[in-house]
Amino acid sequence: MFLFSRSTGHPANAAILVAAGLAATTIRAAAADVTYAEPPFEVPSYEVQQAETFRNWTLVIGAGARYRPEYEGSDDLEVSPIPFFLFTYDDWLKIDPTGLEITAFRYEGFSVSALVGYESGRNEDDHDRLRGLGDIDFAATLGGRAAYEFGPLEAYATIEQTIGGSESLLGKTGLSLTAPVSQRLILGAKAEATIADDNHMQAYFGVDAIQAAASGLPEYQAEAGLKRVDISTSATYLFNENWLVRGEVGVGFLTGDAADSPIVEDDLQPSASLFLGYKF
Repeated sequence: MFLFSRSTGHPANAAILVAAGLAATTIRAAAADVTYAEPPFEVPSYEVQQAETFRNWTLVIGAGARYRPEYEGSDDLEVSPIPFFLFTYDDWLKIDPTGLEITAFRYEGFSVSALVGYESGRNEDDHDRLRGLGDIDFAATLGGRAAYEFGPLEAYATIEQTIGGSESLLGKTGLSLTAPVSQRLILGAKAEATIADDNHMQAYFGVDAIQAAASGLPEYQAEAGLKRVDISTSATYLFNENWLVRGEVGVGFLTGDAADSPIVEDDLQPSASLFLGYKF
């Protein structure tokens, strides 16, 4: 399921929204659309181990486009081309445009993972509304994720600390649904809430005295709290064992101090995306 990026509406993060949803459906799809016939005769154990190893990884590459606000809080929408890749190994490693996820513990539907990623920041040249606010630098993020799967549903929570850039702490919690309608069609839905600390809220939605003088916007102090709520639906169609297409529509609702910020033109943040991928 694709949603908004981890922390900004910057176009570079759009691929971030791709990964979360496509990861779940791709792993399930990989298991659903490939069958392995039993060998006609007994083979040496090392050959069986090689076959098992081959089945444990998945690679998807592709490209598409996303229609979304020019920055988080903008009422101007733009279309951006987006490359995409996803690599998974067994059930413990995932690498995608958002970064690296390593699952350290998994038991009866419950899992705990470590996350290494990035925050793309924001450029004041991205929109006229941002002029005079300065840039927010690109930075690395470190965090963790806990999740519990029950049938087609997954409840999850993540927390990530930005190292550099906005120096902020961001938490997300949500519920996702993955529903295979057939061997070729997979539907999905997701609801997610994002909570941010003072540093994040002030960096992306606050206006200090210097920024107010440079931009003409009034001074504004944005404090920690619920930043936004997002909902989305998606559909993935597998043409065959290799080619797939995925579409998604979603909407985000900025809340609290984020919604009241003078930087924000519209607290309703819609998005749509379409991607074509090839699975190896």
